[in-house]
Amino acid sequence: MPVLSLDAISKNYGPIRALNGVSFDVPQGSVYGILGPNGSGKTTLLSIILDVLGADKGGYRWFGQPGSPELRKKIGALLETPNFYHYLSGRENLRITHSISGRGSEEEIDRVLGAVNLQDRKNSRFSTYSLGMKQRLAIAGSLLGSPKVMVLDEPTNGLDPVGIAEIRQLITELRQQGHTIIMASHLLDEVEKICTHVAILKKGELVAEGRVDEVMSDIDLVEASAEDPEKLMQALKEFPGAGACRMEGRLVYASFEKGMAPMESINAFCFSQGVTVTHLILKKKRLEDRFFELTGNTSHA
Repeated sequence: MPVLSLDAISKNYGPIRALNGVSFDVPQGSVYGILGPNGSGKTTLLSIILDVLGADKGGYRWFGQPGSPELRKKIGALLETPNFYHYLSGRENLRITHSISGRGSEEEIDRVLGAVNLQDRKNSRFSTYSLGMKQRLAIAGSLLGSPKVMVLDEPTNGLDPVGIAEIRQLITELRQQGHTIIMASHLLDEVEKICTHVAILKKGELVAEGRVDEVMSDIDLVEASAEDPEKLMQALKEFPGAGACRMEGRLVYASFEKGMAPMESINAFCFSQGVTVTHLILKKKRLEDRFFELTGNTSHA
């Protein structure tokens, strides 16, 4: 049974359609990434499944059942930048979190601090924490009550590379401990490293969904260069069967259906167009490339 099932969820803000009939299932034990450009509906979707917003149409089920306060206790969430008291310790802040939310118990506080590797700093003031430690404390707060599922909106937002690495490792450890993680993120490289499944949204539409390797498996990516990259890109656009093309520096990338990138024919066609190719290889597909093709957007938000 899926942890979460979405059934044709739609949401409008006046004339603006934030979500349009979005449906997918989140498997138990997965790290499920929700990706899309700015305005694609990621945060709206997370807000709906957490009962912060209501859907205009469609519905969802947690653990095969309609949402309820009892089921909500099985879900930990981090939707906004957490606010903690800077002059209090991590442990004292979590006591306040427990008192306000009613989730878990005081006896759990040391356990969740250990789960996010903050046990040694539990008595240090929040103001002395690094950015990564502050985010780990927020995740510890969402772990109170032993939720089976974690919903995280941009968990690495605003972090430096060290902080990003800390949260990435933490999410991997949480999955190994049996949690299912649902996360929205704009860092495609990080999602590719830690997510098992992905849903890609564009203007409220679901354009791709499934296991990360399956979402990327139906496309070949050709990387090429020439003395005149602009002319090379134009030639590749005109090659039969070529899909999306883009330029990064002096390199040109073109996508093809799986198994439909004949390298010798591509080289010969470019030469016939007056372009001498100096570099031509078949690249391993990356989530970033697939995201670009599906959304037509160079932004990674």
